[in-house]
Amino acid sequence: MMEGKTVAQSRVTLAQVMGPTDANTLGNVHGGIIMKICDEAGAMAAVRHAARAVVTVTVDSMRFLSPVHIGNIMFVDACVTWVGRTSIETRVEVRAENVRTGEITHTNTAYFVYVALGKDGKPMEVPRLIPETDEEKEIFEKGYLRRNLRLQLAEADK
Repeated sequence: MMEGKTVAQSRVTLAQVMGPTDANTLGNVHGGIIMKICDEAGAMAAVRHAARAVVTVTVDSMRFLSPVHIGNIMFVDACVTWVGRTSIETRVEVRAENVRTGEITHTNTAYFVYVALGKDGKPMEVPRLIPETDEEKEIFEKGYLRRNLRLQLAEADK
């Protein structure tokens, strides 16, 4: 049986100053840029958990609650929240900091799912997840509900 890993062992934080090339004419960072960085952070957390390459399978809806502006530092926090046999779910949270005022806003949260791959490019088993805190345990338990909803939606798309 494969040894488990804690949520803390997968945690990743990326920080990046957002510049003019990241934004539209209103000074708001493009949603696609934010999504790309979220996918990178989620993948890094999944790789840390699986200790192998992963590929993105799906992302739950991503709703932008507030914009990230040119000059903000964007923080993207990711950690593993649920695992299946070969799949790894990560929770990705985005915050933007106005460096002049120190104001920090939560811009969005989303769940990304990855599959771990072996050297042959086929799905590989991943370590189990060991949630330690009450919050981690609750998010883990709700992971089964999120997984079932994704499977229902995939079935409806057929």
